[in-house]
Amino acid sequence: MSSCRALLCGRCLLLTRRAPPSSSCLRPRRVSTRPSGFRPERVAVVTKTTRYEFEQQRYRYTGVNEDELRELLALKGSSYNGLLQRHNIHSENVEHVVESLRNEGIDVRVVKRRDYDEETVRWADAIISAGGDGTMLLAASKVLDKSKPVIGVNTDPERSEGHLCLPVRYTHSFPEALHKLYRGEFRWQWRQRIRLFLEGTGINLTPVDLHEQQLSLEQHSKAHSAGGHQEQTSATISGPHLLPIRALNEVFIGESLSSRASYYEISVDDGPWEKQKSSGLNVCTGTGSKAWSYNINKMAPQTVEEILNIVKRHKIANVTLNEGLIERVTNDYNESLIFNPEEQRMFFSVREPIANRVFSSSRQRGFTSKVSVRSRCWDACMVVDGGTSFEFNDGAIVTISMDGGDALCTVLLDE
Repeated sequence: MSSCRALLCGRCLLLTRRAPPSSSCLRPRRVSTRPSGFRPERVAVVTKTTRYEFEQQRYRYTGVNEDELRELLALKGSSYNGLLQRHNIHSENVEHVVESLRNEGIDVRVVKRRDYDEETVRWADAIISAGGDGTMLLAASKVLDKSKPVIGVNTDPERSEGHLCLPVRYTHSFPEALHKLYRGEFRWQWRQRIRLFLEGTGINLTPVDLHEQQLSLEQHSKAHSAGGHQEQTSATISGPHLLPIRALNEVFIGESLSSRASYYEISVDDGPWEKQKSSGLNVCTGTGSKAWSYNINKMAPQTVEEILNIVKRHKIANVTLNEGLIERVTNDYNESLIFNPEEQRMFFSVREPIANRVFSSSRQRGFTSKVSVRSRCWDACMVVDGGTSFEFNDGAIVTISMDGGDALCTVLLDE
């Protein structure tokens, strides 16, 4: 039985383990509560913006036609035909998902990422993200109702890993996935998420959406300046404000200019404050422990071999080095960085900490239930799931924590 079952009331526990939550405990609105499965009436399908669409939008207002777009892409070393082909594959798979839903009598609303808003979330019984992991993260970011399922479909499996999406075979056989939901051949999985309380002096609650494009430093500064006229940026102490977004993967704090060290103070689990300079701070969930956090902290076999050679040279242990031992040690360490998405704990990582007589890093990484950070930065960002950025400059304070009520409802289909 999953850990999320413990959140349900006694009446729900009388139902099959795969039954949707009851009306008194987390049932998705307007969804039939049946022990046999889950059948939504209204579904919002959130689709990604393909690279082809992005390039079209980029030159739309300059009057560039398709032939000229082809030439511009060729100058950048990009293939017009290749981008168009990937766009068509994505579009065909989105159409397959939408038709499958409508054939079951489900009311469907298809929205582009840029048009996805809170009203769409309120309207739907379930959200389907049609894209890759980035689209799934965006779709999840606006869902604050723990009872509303979010399901990812990978619409371009050849080019996208889709860790957060349904298994690849359902991309082309989505009716099979629907029927498994109807028959109850799945289990609910509540992925824990991070919440953020922002307070301090000169804070700016206006987010910058990074999903549509990667902003340059200049664009990023201008975007924040546009929101800087709001009263949230006053010199008085403000907050704490609970930000209306939850992190499914991770929160990253650091200077916008990567060559500049990030200066901040940090307190882990209400411990003493510590001044740090580093390349930034990453705090992840169990879901995000397989993503950026993993790549920050993982060890390469070469590193493990060099450490074991030092151990052997100092005769600390009688180690017989061979390829098998190095592989086992490497895998054991790297696997220790990954934890269950349903666990209500976080993992923090200080990237490339600077240690001297002024700055220290007593703990470079570790599990935690709460992290507080006070910015001493010049032009820093707090980025949620790589898609939404908040200004985080000198005087701003953020408290990073988890609450079981913020968990995201997803499904694991039986195989």
